[in-house]
Amino acid sequence: MEADYAVIGGGVVGLSVAWGLLRRGKRVVVLDGDDGSFRASRGNFGLVWVQSKGMKQPRYASWSQQSAAAWAGFAAELAEGTGRTVPLQQNGGYDLHFSEQTLHETVAKYEVLKQALGGNYPYEVLDRAALRREEPHIGPAVAGAILHHQDGHANPLRLLLALAADVRRMGGRVLNGKTVTGAVHSGGAFEVLCSDGTAATAEKVVLSAGLGAMELGPRLGFKAPVRPQRGQVLITEKLPRMINRPSLIARQVDEGGIQIGATNEETGLDDRVTSTGLSGLAAEAVRAYPALARAQLVRSWGALRILSPDGLPIYQQSTELPGAYLVTCHSGITLAAAHALFLPDWLEGTGAAPDLEVFSEDRFTVS
Repeated sequence: MEADYAVIGGGVVGLSVAWGLLRRGKRVVVLDGDDGSFRASRGNFGLVWVQSKGMKQPRYASWSQQSAAAWAGFAAELAEGTGRTVPLQQNGGYDLHFSEQTLHETVAKYEVLKQALGGNYPYEVLDRAALRREEPHIGPAVAGAILHHQDGHANPLRLLLALAADVRRMGGRVLNGKTVTGAVHSGGAFEVLCSDGTAATAEKVVLSAGLGAMELGPRLGFKAPVRPQRGQVLITEKLPRMINRPSLIARQVDEGGIQIGATNEETGLDDRVTSTGLSGLAAEAVRAYPALARAQLVRSWGALRILSPDGLPIYQQSTELPGAYLVTCHSGITLAAAHALFLPDWLEGTGAAPDLEVFSEDRFTVS
């Protein structure tokens, strides 16, 4: 047999899983799409984020917390293996509010979630004066913020490069430009078929192809109810330090530019940028940080998130083809450490396997 696992999808999710399996001594082949594929890994906002996640499902909040707590060690191990630093900052992040009413409403929801998590939800509320002490460039329109101490941000492109390099260093095969068309299970093995005639044989298959799961999922026995959602972002020129902690509105990246984002648009498989979307982002960012009105914009892009109906990840073993797994989420950066360090135990069925039952496709079954 060529490999223990064939991982379909070479983005952050697929490479994180592949890295974790290789770390356990498994043989892995990664089948990655071509340059025309939709790639959330190259267009995301780069947050390692806990707050606001799991408001209706505390297990998602605790899963995000577990990953965020493991992120620094994960990044350090990647750097040691490849010599490639993955810039990471984890000294908290803001949920900025333009009215005291929305701030207080959100705090009430956070208190409910905090109780469900047994008190493990470290945040504090900053009024405008306290926020201004932390962020001198914040604008007068901002009424206050929630500072969550488990939040942070990373450089997602450097993460992607480090993962790809370390997967290869550990003996993983990464085949690029491969469009997977299906898989056949026979004699205890899967043969994963590609449009160019390439075939990979493996004991197990992990489908982590993002939006590619819409087409491939049902062929492997999954519902795969995922959909695209467009997010547009802006990048400024490199600037002196003016934002100390990230928010969902803007973050200052390690290289100095400020990333502004992101829209949430139901546009199907359309990842183009629009003047309406970009102007709305710019206006909100200037409202939060007025000094940005003088900044030069250097680039913009649109990318497609991968969302399930409830926004939570899906982790599912196929009932039709046991040994085939679906791994998909829209928080591939936040969950990268969990996918690398903990999810392989679930795939292997070890005693250390995390409890991921609430993320199965059973939750979408209509009685």
